[in-house]
Amino acid sequence: MYSPPHNRPEDAQQVAAFMREFPFAALVTPGEDGMTATHLPLNLSEGCDSLIITGHVAKANRQWEDLASGREAMAIFSGPHAYVSPTHYQPGQWVPTWNYVAVHAYGTPALVEDREGKLAVLRQTIAATEPGFQQTLDALPPEFVDAKLKGIVAFEIPISRLEGKAKLSQNRPAGDQARVRAALAAEGNPWAQAVAALMPEPGPR
Repeated sequence: MYSPPHNRPEDAQQVAAFMREFPFAALVTPGEDGMTATHLPLNLSEGCDSLIITGHVAKANRQWEDLASGREAMAIFSGPHAYVSPTHYQPGQWVPTWNYVAVHAYGTPALVEDREGKLAVLRQTIAATEPGFQQTLDALPPEFVDAKLKGIVAFEIPISRLEGKAKLSQNRPAGDQARVRAALAAEGNPWAQAVAALMPEPGPR
């Protein structure tokens, strides 16, 4: 990912928190027929040596074969984004741009094929989305659960490399940053408001 120094997040914990806050990602894999991408929720946990992504795809989705190939995969986590008008800048010759935050996570996937391993992946997803549903799942007949498990392929990806970009007008003078932040916060678009909330309070430059 192209990310100038002033756009690179320095705090690894903040990057992990971003991935957990915006878990719906694009999982990209190389395969025999080229690149494949699936949009899906992913979980993030701490392993012994690295952060680990887990998730599952439908067995009918042949991307699982790419996940079993031993080739590196990439998960793209995207957050709020917003158009930035040059009218918010000090007088001069400027052009529009776009503010956004994104993280690319790389690693070599491994399939999780045993029953308990699959259930553990599902528990992570449930805990992150609807914790109360775990009791419902636990009460379902085992044969029903097993039938559903046969229809999915679970996986884990130990993260070997993380690349982040927080493009939030850091390259602009403090006055421009303040005006951009105020303008986005005042928009009716919730994505723009979310970008404004991510922008740091500008200090003197």
